[in-house]
Amino acid sequence: MTECMSVLGSTGSIGTQTLDVARKHNMKVCALTAHSNVKIMEEQIREFAPNLAVMYDETSAADLKQRVSDTATKVLSGMDGLLEAASMKEADTVLNSLVGMVGLKPTLAAAEAGKNIALANKETLVAGGELVMNTVSKNGVKLLPVDSEHSAIFQCLQACPDHKFLRKLILTASGGPFFGKKREELGNVTIKEALNHPNWSMGAKITIDSATMMNKGLEIIEARWLFDMPEDKIDVVVHRQSIIHSLVEFSDYSVLAQLGNPDMRIPIQYALTYPERYESSVKPLSLSEVGTMTFAQPDYDTFECLKACKNALRKGGTSPAIANGANEVANALFREGKISFLRIGELVSAAVENIHPSELNTLEDVLKADKTAREFVLSSI
Repeated sequence: MTECMSVLGSTGSIGTQTLDVARKHNMKVCALTAHSNVKIMEEQIREFAPNLAVMYDETSAADLKQRVSDTATKVLSGMDGLLEAASMKEADTVLNSLVGMVGLKPTLAAAEAGKNIALANKETLVAGGELVMNTVSKNGVKLLPVDSEHSAIFQCLQACPDHKFLRKLILTASGGPFFGKKREELGNVTIKEALNHPNWSMGAKITIDSATMMNKGLEIIEARWLFDMPEDKIDVVVHRQSIIHSLVEFSDYSVLAQLGNPDMRIPIQYALTYPERYESSVKPLSLSEVGTMTFAQPDYDTFECLKACKNALRKGGTSPAIANGANEVANALFREGKISFLRIGELVSAAVENIHPSELNTLEDVLKADKTAREFVLSSI
């Protein structure tokens, strides 16, 4: 079990649920980081008494420093602060729930510092998959998935550790708020409608990614690196109830699935206590109460982001980083009311199609591809 953790993104949905797990199992928290939510960060500092707190926003860091001046917690800001939190001596595990490309450098820093990583930051593996996995392997640390879908696959694979018997990974998708809709029905989607997720409570960026199904495209890319599986052996099935979190098919056509109520504290806790299991705060699953579970094929034509991510994975190199960078900007533009909902998928697809990928060998390769993709989207509108 984790003894002392650094929580990157502690005021967000995953971060606050991670602290629920820490609270239940008396886990020590030695560092907390957030973007700018000073109020919640102050509350967390006073409860968990971390050695270090980081606000990415410098103005927020200055405010926090004044508010907690009566505590022993050191306050830092910016990327330098994140990197210190990710590599601090006291932590044995770094839980990374940062949103966006900002999470990549801290993941690499944690691995290089010999920390086990509980990963909830999709962009780390999407943009820098091979680089990250090589760094993890070189430093002999564990990288444990926190996303419910990848945690489900990881749990199922405990039954068959020999990779040669693995035939297919099947990621489940809720389908988001627009399941069953066609392109012509989504032209005037509002931000409020896109943020109305049927099953999960998440941050705004991730909720929009779910509405466009970009999140599932990102998860396909993540799964390729986490489990060393080619794109053509990773499937997606829409499962509206979000009870089955993902499945694994073996060479004898047996299929194993991990089930549970849609509550992120289950995969968070498993990542922090692996390989052991403890009682959680989650409501037990009752299949008789669930009653019926349904499954459907995803609509790749309507949800263009999903197709774009598979295309990026096939192209290889920095193409996944291009898809991710383009989406980060397009997603934000939609939330700011500057582009339509359907334009998100169009821009991501165009970036993947039109920007020539390079080989991915260094962090600089990733950052350059990300910058090019962002500039492409902004110039396109």
